[in-house]
Amino acid sequence: MPDMETPGAVGRTDLVFEEEDLQYEEEILRNPFSVKCWMRYIEFKQSAPRHALNLLYERALKELPGSYKLWYNYLKQRRKQVKSRCVTDPAYEEVNNCHERALVFMHKMPRIWLDYCQFLTEQCRVTRTRRTFDRALRALPITQHHRIWPLYLAFVRRHPLPETAVRVYRRYLKLSPEGAEEYIEYLRSIDRLDEAALRLAAVVNDDKFVSKEGKSNYQLWHELCDLISQNPDKVKSLNVGAIIRGGLTRFTDQLGKLWCSLADYYIRSGHFEKARDVYEEAVQTVMTVRDFSQVFDSYAQFEESMIAAKMETASELGKEDDDEVELELRLARFERLMLRRPLLLNSVLLRQNPHNVHEWHKRVQLHAGNPQQIINTYTEAVRTVDPAKATGKPHTLWVAFAKFYEDNGQLEDARTIFAKGTQVNFKQVDDLASVWCEAGEMELRHHNYDQALRLLRVCDHCLPGCGRATAMPARKAEYFDSSEPVQNRVYKSLKVWSMLADLEESLGTFKSTKAVYDRILDLRIATPQIVINYALFLEEHKYFEESFKAYERGIALFRWPNVADIWHTYLTKFIARYGGTKLERARDLFEQALDGCPQKYAKTIYLLYAGLEEQHGLARHAMAVYERATRAVPPAEQYDMFNIYIKRAAEIYGVTHTRPIYEKAIEVLSDEPARDMCLRFADMECRLGEIDRARAIYSYCSQICDPRTTGPFWQTWKAFELRHGNEDTIREMLRIRRSVQATYNTQVNFMASQMLKVYSSATGTVSDLAPGQSGMDDMKLLEQRAEQLAAEAERDQPRTKDQILFVRGKASRAELAQLSRQANPDEIDIDDDLGDDGADDDEPDEVPLEQQSVPSAVFGGLKDD
Repeated sequence: MPDMETPGAVGRTDLVFEEEDLQYEEEILRNPFSVKCWMRYIEFKQSAPRHALNLLYERALKELPGSYKLWYNYLKQRRKQVKSRCVTDPAYEEVNNCHERALVFMHKMPRIWLDYCQFLTEQCRVTRTRRTFDRALRALPITQHHRIWPLYLAFVRRHPLPETAVRVYRRYLKLSPEGAEEYIEYLRSIDRLDEAALRLAAVVNDDKFVSKEGKSNYQLWHELCDLISQNPDKVKSLNVGAIIRGGLTRFTDQLGKLWCSLADYYIRSGHFEKARDVYEEAVQTVMTVRDFSQVFDSYAQFEESMIAAKMETASELGKEDDDEVELELRLARFERLMLRRPLLLNSVLLRQNPHNVHEWHKRVQLHAGNPQQIINTYTEAVRTVDPAKATGKPHTLWVAFAKFYEDNGQLEDARTIFAKGTQVNFKQVDDLASVWCEAGEMELRHHNYDQALRLLRVCDHCLPGCGRATAMPARKAEYFDSSEPVQNRVYKSLKVWSMLADLEESLGTFKSTKAVYDRILDLRIATPQIVINYALFLEEHKYFEESFKAYERGIALFRWPNVADIWHTYLTKFIARYGGTKLERARDLFEQALDGCPQKYAKTIYLLYAGLEEQHGLARHAMAVYERATRAVPPAEQYDMFNIYIKRAAEIYGVTHTRPIYEKAIEVLSDEPARDMCLRFADMECRLGEIDRARAIYSYCSQICDPRTTGPFWQTWKAFELRHGNEDTIREMLRIRRSVQATYNTQVNFMASQMLKVYSSATGTVSDLAPGQSGMDDMKLLEQRAEQLAAEAERDQPRTKDQILFVRGKASRAELAQLSRQANPDEIDIDDDLGDDGADDDEPDEVPLEQQSVPSAVFGGLKDD
């Protein structure tokens, strides 16, 4: 731009400026009502002085007073022009007047009102701003009010005008009730807590209210309780007790906090006795341990604060007798509260579940030393606990109640308790049976034997439902039929009958005891031990056949394996009683016992059977029993059974009779026991002088003996051949060994896995690659492993010349044999292969054979020759 100080330059500039404006002026003259033309002209004049720009806006608005775009940009420009000036500058008023002129035409435009109100707010013109906000609300439709209210509320909160702000908020809540939380927060900030509590109470009671802050109804309740309980002197319009108790009925899972709030209200109000009453009511009504802990801790803290306050007051004013008495009273009250805590906690647990038997017993223990309280507790317990819902054993309450009276010498009262306990409809028959048995035990402890028997015994004149434990009910019922009361099913309780049987054996007669056992068997509730006890009882009284009948009745009741003990006892007693006098009957019993007998229990019965045949029967029958036993027992016991069979056969028939038994055992048993059996068989033949038989046995057994894992067998055979063989037999043994070795060596996978294990242990590595999975031939892999081991051995360890030659594969055959003997001194050096000269060497090396002397009788008359 040319220099403004030169007149000529100014003239030229004005001329240029006017020439540039001319085209816009002409366009406006042609289209005076076109907003676009005016806006292009205004945009061109943005760099012009503000008065020129304002004049252009005024000209445009004169032609188009209803244009929102022109008014909006004009007002924005005017506010921008005064932004850096002081609010007391007259230019602000000019801008305000401009806004007022704009509102004549733009009174339905919320953005104009918002900008104007914001502009007035920055000028701190409180009254004028408030009235402008009110005018805006009156001018705009109600659907646009939500844009005005946030700015209006921010304005009233900005200035310390609580009354004005309260009135504005009240108007706002009529349109938007959901803003109540904001209003309540503002009331709390200006310390108008009474109205805040009223508003909060209204919100809490409104079920349709939805919190903008995401608070639940309980959280609002909790805020209300905190507000009214912590400010009792400022909240006068609400009934605090009614409000909090209403919350107690509504929020039953959060009672602890509400009770503490109510007590806190009375404490802050100075009503300490009312607060104490509230705490007492709370600890006696809460239902959960959590609520109890909250209330009790608050209660204890309250009592401690009362004691501390009293001690502080007494120290300031001096000690007086009245103050000391009151202090002692408060200390005693606090101590009693702490002592009551276990009992109060027990009450909470019983309120949760009044059918908890364990907690009732614990409550009785807490009342130890107070008989009246114990009686009241037991009475309440047996009246409250429902056996169908009980947790624990409900009959223990009746038993403990009666025992309490018994311990205090009141037997009649204890009998009354037991009598009432037998009428309770327990859930399980065992509970009622326990009550009957405990009643009998009590009578026995006090030596009332007849009374104990009368409680449990069934008399001949007893009628159905006479009230005795074992009496037949009017209507029979199955033991597990839950539709019938337990009183109709207790006659099948084994616990009651077992106790009665014991009492009859000790106190009754033989006839009554036998009747009890017979009744148990008739009811089919006996156990194997009951059957055995019954039989032993009859045997003690010399009723042997009756005892055997008892065993047979028990056998008819049970199946294997439960009948095992009965059979074993029965057979043992029968053999001990009759021996061989009733052999056929004994054999029938054994056959019955073995019919369907599991393998697990067969061994014992077979041994008894065989023992019977040995002592009182025939030897061939005994051998047949042993032979059957070897097939009937489990595979794990067959080896032991064959040993017994062989031993008994040798004792009865002689050693030679055991040969078929050995052969059968070797055929039936698995490899390990069969190998041991072969060694024993061969040893027996050696002792009999049957060398060829023994050698044949060794040869047969060698087929199941891998030389790599069964070294002791081959050592035994080697020792046998050294004692009894010759070069040919030794050669044959070695040939068999190589043949067996070759047979086992055909299992390439086994060899590869063994070599890999050896290699891994030697190198300290672990190979997860199985043989056959390496992508190359397994034998080739083994060769590579051997070469690698040899190379490592040559590298890591100093060796002799022979060892180096062996590793490198350059040692002679004799050198290899020498090294082999050094590695295994016990190996027999018999070479069947090529000798050093490459020719076949069929002659065996010298083997030291054991020499035996020949009796002279063998030679006869040839000795002199």
